[in-house]
Parts: sequence; C-alpha cells; structure tokens
Amino acid sequence: MAITMTETAASRVKSFLDNRGKGIGLRLGVKTTGCSGMAYVLEFVDDLEDGDQVFEHEGVKVIIDPKSLVYLDGTELDYVKEGLNEGFEFNNPNAKSECGCGESFNV
Repeated sequence: MAITMTETAASRVKSFLDNRGKGIGLRLGVKTTGCSGMAYVLEFVDDLEDGDQVFEHEGVKVIIDPKSLVYLDGTELDYVKEGLNEGFEFNNPNAKSECGCGESFNV
C-alpha cells in the first residue's frame, strides 16, 4: 500500500506548510459526496491520529486514515497548472469513473 506525490506536488505542499508556519504534513482522505459518490479531501495535519498511515516523498508527509486508504491505495498526488487554472490532481488507479467536473469519483 502506498500513496505517492510528484516532485511538483511535494514542492507546493512544502510551500503551503512554510507559509502556514506549522504542520507535519498533508492529510489525504475521502468523504461521501458529489455526483459520483466520493470526493477527495485535503487538509493540513498538526497531530497524527490513531491508525494513521504516513507516506513520505521529497521530505513531505502524506497522512491517510485506514478507511480512506482502501479507496486511495496507489494514488499519486500531482500539482498541475493549465492556463489560469492550477491545483492538485489525483491519479487514482481505483477510480472507475469521475464526474464531469472532476470533484468526485466512484470505485
């Protein structure tokens, strides 16, 4: 089981954490919502919770809870810029389909 991130994503997360001035990493998770059933959740982490799995890349920790890991195992987090739009992109091999806006997925 693993969660990875590109060098670009790791650099962006480091920048966000530096600007924030605290935090041990970024939590990646899922919640039930959206057109397709599940949506990605990203939030800063100050303290680990029981059962959290920690994956590290380029000195950045990605923290994920066991429930979310089932849906996100093998996911690569990327940060992309396309024209005026920029943001995190999830390359999730478990997603069978995504909604048109890219905000939710199903497995």
